[in-house]
Amino acid sequence: MTRTSRRTVLAATAAAGLAVAAGAPAHAAAGGRTPSKELFGTLADGTKVYRWTLANGGTRLKVLSYGGIVQSLETPDRHGRTANVSLGFGGLPDYVAKSPYFGGLIGRYGNRIAEGRFTLDGVTHRLPVNDGPNSLHGGDRGFDKRVWDIEPFTGRGEVGLALTRTSPDGEAGYPGALAVRVVYTLTARGEWRIDYTATTDRATVLNLTSHTYFNLAGEGSGSVDGHLLELAASRYTPVGATLIPTGELAKVARTPFDFRRARAIGEAVRTPHEQIGHGQGVDHNFVLDKGITSRPEYALTVADPGSGRVMKMYTTEPGMQVYTGNFLDGTLTGTSGRVYRQGDAFCLESQHFPDSPNQPSFPSTVLRPGDTYRSTTVHAFSSR
Repeated sequence: MTRTSRRTVLAATAAAGLAVAAGAPAHAAAGGRTPSKELFGTLADGTKVYRWTLANGGTRLKVLSYGGIVQSLETPDRHGRTANVSLGFGGLPDYVAKSPYFGGLIGRYGNRIAEGRFTLDGVTHRLPVNDGPNSLHGGDRGFDKRVWDIEPFTGRGEVGLALTRTSPDGEAGYPGALAVRVVYTLTARGEWRIDYTATTDRATVLNLTSHTYFNLAGEGSGSVDGHLLELAASRYTPVGATLIPTGELAKVARTPFDFRRARAIGEAVRTPHEQIGHGQGVDHNFVLDKGITSRPEYALTVADPGSGRVMKMYTTEPGMQVYTGNFLDGTLTGTSGRVYRQGDAFCLESQHFPDSPNQPSFPSTVLRPGDTYRSTTVHAFSSR
């Protein structure tokens, strides 16, 4: 489907300068139930895949042991009506054969690495090429296509899952045996928090993220063009024709990428601009004004005027990939039984910058023995 076939921006978007910064909490504090577990399917090699369900503070999260995938994320609207706001599939076979990273835990390297190679300490490492000439999201079998060990936990008003696996030295071309721990937590206020940690026995590069596709009006409900996005980023990283950054940190002012004040996603993707053409919409890394932080700090707010749902994100990361569902083309059918078309979702991937191993001016993504990789991102849900 071409970009020009996007549906008209919702009329509600034009209404009234909805200030994105505000929003009454949608959830009362509540204790979480013990996570539940059920069989979701079996892989071709006989490995069983389980689905875990977490519920707390009005939010419900369903997570697969395959890929650490968020299969469903339910949160209430302004009237208290709960809906799944993440795209996904109803069965395991579609995740294995078709998924464009729906809900996946991404690694070893989120986003693109140019020509599937990088040099570290004088040694060139070659990676699987799976996105034109480039390696994307860890190659053709990244962390989103591996089975994770999962342990549930509860306590202090929180409920969660600890996902662990060791990526062996040389997996997908990356050096070092990497021990990874990712914790999904639901708080009493219905926040979804992700804490990533990792250690390695050999110098490597690492950039972990989550690739949930959101539609705050509800999964399968149609276009997100009317959603309002506010992003605390004065610069972004322009890309070439294959979506690899040029190395420039360009100002967003007077471009379609200026979300410093809340504006409709559809307005941005329809603005004529060379960069919009490269991505068939927005598919760009934004340089967060806050930079790298030791604790999660404010990055963005996105709001759906129709349902009243609001999601704020806080992160320790310096970048945020905004992707406006440009390559959804009507060939995938989701959990609701409806097809997903171009612009039916958006992704917000907290991250270090794309292709950082080949861009010396970007913040480093090198992890060395003795050091610990740490990253945290929080999704805070409310309504108004």
